[in-house]
Amino acid sequence: MALPFFWMPLSHAMQPPSPHSSSSPLSGFFSVFRYSQRALGLVWETSRWMMFGLALCTLVAGVLPAVAAWVGQLIVDGVVSAMAAHQAADDPDLRVSITPVLKLVGIEALIIGLIALAQRGLSAQQALLRALLGQKVNVMILEKAGTLSLGQFEDSELYDQLTRARREASTRPLALVNKTFGLMQNAISLGSFSVLLIQFSPWALLILAVGALPVFISEAKFSGDAFRLFRRRSPETRMQGYLETVLAREDSIKEVKLFGLEGLFLQRYRDIFTRLFAEDRRLTLHRESWGFVLGLLGTLTFYAAYAWVVIETIAGALTLGQMTMYLMVFKQGQSALSASLTAISGMYEDNLYLSNLYEYLEQPTKAEGGSLTQGTQPGDGLRFENVSFAYPGGRQVLQKISLHLAPGQSLALVGENGSGKTTLIKLLTRLYHPTHGRILLDGTDLRDWETGALRKRIGVIFQDFVRYQLQVGENLGVGDTHAFNDETRWQQAAHYGMADSFIKQMPKGYQTQLGRWFKDGQELSGGQWQKIALSRAYMREEADILVLDEPTAAMDAAAEADVFTRFRAHSRNKMTILISHRFSTVRSADMILVIDQGQVLERGTHEALLALDGRYAALFQLQAKGYQ
Repeated sequence: MALPFFWMPLSHAMQPPSPHSSSSPLSGFFSVFRYSQRALGLVWETSRWMMFGLALCTLVAGVLPAVAAWVGQLIVDGVVSAMAAHQAADDPDLRVSITPVLKLVGIEALIIGLIALAQRGLSAQQALLRALLGQKVNVMILEKAGTLSLGQFEDSELYDQLTRARREASTRPLALVNKTFGLMQNAISLGSFSVLLIQFSPWALLILAVGALPVFISEAKFSGDAFRLFRRRSPETRMQGYLETVLAREDSIKEVKLFGLEGLFLQRYRDIFTRLFAEDRRLTLHRESWGFVLGLLGTLTFYAAYAWVVIETIAGALTLGQMTMYLMVFKQGQSALSASLTAISGMYEDNLYLSNLYEYLEQPTKAEGGSLTQGTQPGDGLRFENVSFAYPGGRQVLQKISLHLAPGQSLALVGENGSGKTTLIKLLTRLYHPTHGRILLDGTDLRDWETGALRKRIGVIFQDFVRYQLQVGENLGVGDTHAFNDETRWQQAAHYGMADSFIKQMPKGYQTQLGRWFKDGQELSGGQWQKIALSRAYMREEADILVLDEPTAAMDAAAEADVFTRFRAHSRNKMTILISHRFSTVRSADMILVIDQGQVLERGTHEALLALDGRYAALFQLQAKGYQ
């Protein structure tokens, strides 16, 4: 006979998704629970007092229901005894026989009140821990992000890991801890119920288990299915989130409207949802259908036990109070066992999702290394020695680049888009590491420099600089976190970057909110944003290497001329690197490198390269014709 479908892949469902999975289905199932201890540790680190509070409330809520059931038995039997005595006229004064019963009622009321207080205590502490623990886990995720290299951020698989961790893992630790304490509470309740039930019959405990186990197995199987579905479709959910961003962000909506992309992107968004919803619907219907069918077993076992207790009572083996107690205990015991098994199934699911968090947090990162704060040959400047770079997978970007830039000298990089110019700057700033060769600053390999000391010496404005949704001054202050709130430094940097003229005209000056994300925010033109970014680079007063990557692409010719006049005045005795497609800006550089497909094609001064009559001369003449 064919097995029910939920049994067939159960061993697969029990396999945890981590690379440490065991070959045994059962051991694989339980190995997933290794994250429970770590989740408990997180809660302990977050608030020890609340951890104690949860434990105390769990103990009270676990023990007292059985005590309440036992007191209930005493009440019923006391009432029956008092009624019999009164009817037999043995006790003409009803108050004498009913007083002990009323005391028991008061005791039960007190017990029920304590149970309610414990439940409220659990709810309050769980609500507070949800906020604290969610914040702690999110900080852990962001701190880990700070240790990842640029290359790791550009890896789509790692980005999927980050997305999965942020999507679920911030809520799962507390859910796991809540289920752990819930399991402890139900286990305590079951223990106390078992003490009462075993007096009736040991077989009653077996009936409890028979009614609850099938539902547990089904839930465990479907929890595994839901998790694998979640992992598999991470790229699709990330694409959905991206489409939401494109359709609802001010920095993309202009082009979306101009090209009429709303319908196209919205339809793609709907199509992704339709596919994901179809999978969710299929899983939900299977899960709930089997849960209903198997849940009937629990109902049948309860009523079988109900009939058994009733028969024993009619036969005189049980008092009416005992019957009431056993029915209550059996019902509550069945609920406690079902809740325990459901908690175990939920803990299994939470552990699966926590594997996303720890898979991300345990992602290996290369130590930045280096401890030197100055080079072995001060004043030697910057040297590239046969530097090559290739992305993981083998795509070569730079090949055998060699150059020397001394203090006070300027270097211009010229080449088509994609030729490797910006990649060279990322190597200089140690966002990437060369795959071959080495880069020296003052005679010392960049790998041996302490990261903070190295980057203090470099001021960079990238072509794709960030437009922070912060105040004007803070947009400048990010250039030097030590002077983040120093308004005097803001003003000096804005003067060098030619941003001070329009900042003074803003309603709140340097306290004006930029961007449209927040109230009263003002948007700048492309040229004004470039001046903000340029001023940001000038915030680094200690920098003796200044790098400008297409710094004036959005400026008019007059503004561009002013920028470079000030730049040359500010960069005396500094090493400067300029990337630009405008030959009017690069012609004054001490050395010009023409890069093509990652290789240095030509090098020399502007005059020497024109005399060479090669690629540089051809590009210069082509651009010059546009102005004739």
